[in-house]
Amino acid sequence: MGSLSSPRDLTKPFNPLDPTELAVESSLVTDFIAEYYRTVEQRPVQPHVTPGFLTSQLPSAAPFASESVESILQDVYDKILPGLVQWQSPNFHAYYPATCSNAGLLGEMLCSGLNVVGFTWSASPAAAELEQVVVDWMGKMMGLPQGLLFSGGGGGVLQGSTCEAVVCTLAAARDRALERVGDDMFNKLVVYCSDQTHFTLKKGSKLVGIRPANVKAIKTTKNNEYGLCPTDLRDLVASDVKAGFIPIYLCGTIGTTAFGAVDPIRELGKVAREFNMWFHVDAAYAGSAFICPEFRHYMDGVELADSFSTNPHKWLLSNMDCCVLWLKFPKRVIKSLAAGGNFLEGGSETMVDYKDWQIALSRRFRAIKLWMVIKRYGYKNLISHIRSDVSMAKRFEELLLSDRRFEVVFPRKFSLVCFKLDVMKNVPEVVDEDDGELSHDSKLTRELMASVNVTGKAFLTGVRLGRIFFIRCAIGSTLTEDRHIQDLWKLIQEKAHKICIMI
Repeated sequence: MGSLSSPRDLTKPFNPLDPTELAVESSLVTDFIAEYYRTVEQRPVQPHVTPGFLTSQLPSAAPFASESVESILQDVYDKILPGLVQWQSPNFHAYYPATCSNAGLLGEMLCSGLNVVGFTWSASPAAAELEQVVVDWMGKMMGLPQGLLFSGGGGGVLQGSTCEAVVCTLAAARDRALERVGDDMFNKLVVYCSDQTHFTLKKGSKLVGIRPANVKAIKTTKNNEYGLCPTDLRDLVASDVKAGFIPIYLCGTIGTTAFGAVDPIRELGKVAREFNMWFHVDAAYAGSAFICPEFRHYMDGVELADSFSTNPHKWLLSNMDCCVLWLKFPKRVIKSLAAGGNFLEGGSETMVDYKDWQIALSRRFRAIKLWMVIKRYGYKNLISHIRSDVSMAKRFEELLLSDRRFEVVFPRKFSLVCFKLDVMKNVPEVVDEDDGELSHDSKLTRELMASVNVTGKAFLTGVRLGRIFFIRCAIGSTLTEDRHIQDLWKLIQEKAHKICIMI
């Protein structure tokens, strides 16, 4: 294994995979992480650092000699942790959650420790087959239609992110359309979404060659609860077809980033079928909630979808990264993404070679992590986890509604609460205008958010929509309890009081 000395014993030769050392050093790391979780709520959620703070503390060249794990962990504690946003803090309510768990971490350890590269079935048969099993488990837990599961003729794959899932489905939709109309019509291909669809669709469209002007985001309104209006969609698509364009792809969303809004999936699916478009449903955040039967009505009509994706790493305790993409017709994606080489030969059509279901050739053994989470906690406890977060969000919403200084700007559907100050009650606000100066209440709301975040006791993010600005409170961090929501409410009230008395 070489002639360098062991980091822990200078009399031993260099052995980077010494099982005895692994047992000792992994214990040091797990103890470090456990202590981090015990104390993370005492840390500022957002770091108070300036650009270059870390580069100035680290040497400009890599170390020539080895260092102990103890020394490295000390550097992490002293130099790295102070510059992190504490995503696992119970007071983190920004963006959407990135949940983790003991089982998720243990699954990651198995994934990294076994370190298999399961690009084909023959490269690691158990990795491929476990993935088939676990994506069907997940689909059945969520109540997905049989046609999206392996057991029903469809199938699923674990990706790293929604962006990867979207790129794969866009490529399949593009190639299917070009087979029909010819390559010379490439610049006529059009993708449709709403103005609330995550920008990952625009990024994915760029990557598969769709012109930016041909990614058409349809404006949503408060009257439709910021869901994509099927009538507006049908009118636009029909107009584009008349003008010689080729509609190829429609993205519907369940749980948009700004509001947690839900598109009318069934009606959109009908339009997609009418115009022969690939229909993808993005439920990156909200999809995990469908393990609870009371939320499944939001995906009414999902049987019309060609593909569906959700991210268990957001809300289902599965640690980054873990995105599940289900496909009604996997062969359409395989046809677009398949790549071969003589070193990959030796499989058969009955085997799943996941290299052809994703962008990259190599892939991580993500299935063992999701499998670990589901087996360790069971369906029952995962349901309780989701319901607990929704219950806390409901209580927070009730606190806001009990204080006349605040307005809940959008009906809560899951665990995201959107609110703003409402102190200028006699001054009407124009929500759906794209331009103009922020309303007075919105300026105060932005000031409120900044004053909360600067304390380090909580982290919230906001959205500007036309002339209004509102705060998003996404409840879902694994360590969040009722007491943290109460503390957040007290902090918001305190800062709101200081702002309001100055009006």
